[in-house]
Amino acid sequence: MRVVEPKPVRYGFLLLPNYSMIAVSSAIEVLRMANQLGRQELYQWPAYTMDGTSVMASNGLEILPGNKMADAGHLDVLFVCSGLRVQEQWAGEISRQLHKFKSRHTVLGGLCTGTFILAKAGLLDGYRCTIHWENLASLREMSPEIIASEELFEIDRDRYTAAGGTAPLDMMLQIVKKEHGNQLAVSISEQFMCDRMRGSYDKQRIPLKLLVGTNQPKLTEAVALMEANLEELIVLDDLASLVGISRRQLERLFKKYLDCVPRRYYLDLRLKKARQLLLQTDKSIAEVAIACGFVSAPHFSKSYRDRYNVSPRDERQLRRDKLS
Repeated sequence: MRVVEPKPVRYGFLLLPNYSMIAVSSAIEVLRMANQLGRQELYQWPAYTMDGTSVMASNGLEILPGNKMADAGHLDVLFVCSGLRVQEQWAGEISRQLHKFKSRHTVLGGLCTGTFILAKAGLLDGYRCTIHWENLASLREMSPEIIASEELFEIDRDRYTAAGGTAPLDMMLQIVKKEHGNQLAVSISEQFMCDRMRGSYDKQRIPLKLLVGTNQPKLTEAVALMEANLEELIVLDDLASLVGISRRQLERLFKKYLDCVPRRYYLDLRLKKARQLLLQTDKSIAEVAIACGFVSAPHFSKSYRDRYNVSPRDERQLRRDKLS
């Protein structure tokens, strides 16, 4: 009996002028390596431009497109790929093409600022999505129906978005993992010498001054003191005193500009450091707990599980299994 091989999944890439080359290549290379290591054609990745002629990436290089967008055939997923000066790339014809693929039930995605194009076309209302941190504020202003997060990537039903840089690599690894299993995704990660596969709980590293502006020196100073005192913790009253405001004023600043209470922000800083120590050092869990200001290993483990949905011990074991 003849075995019929499944058809490869087709990921289309719509390249707009000044697109981010690193974002596009990070996504495509995962698909290429999946085919290589899977020893079959699991994926295809045709590239398109609006008029079928090549466009220049932000680094001055070009990828030769296979065709113009209007002539694209069946696609399972279509990524809009943009980068610098994304507002200049918007055009009604792009929206019409994207809505055409939506009507075909094609999954739509955005790499780097490609998310902006999807949002402008009204294709992200009611969805969780992400974009490069430099464009978060403008994306949130675009529509109250858009749920813009600070994650590296978001996979929400039939919308895939990644923040840019190497974040598309992490997103595509998660997609491969879901479609073809953990072992293939891990093997791809190893080929690219990734320290680890970043997940949906990993946020972009957004500069604090971008979040709060330069006119909030008290808040910036408070956060700097927190970052400098992750092992020996500063109580909130003392922290407020050191920056020269009342505890109530400090709480208001955190709530207004960081959308959380100071205690929660401090805890997140400590847990991020703990995760780095767990994955990058041989310190015991008890030593990691002490280094990050936790009174006991059980308290640390509970806090860690609440934040990352995995215990410190299991997190470390998963890392060891990947490297073995």
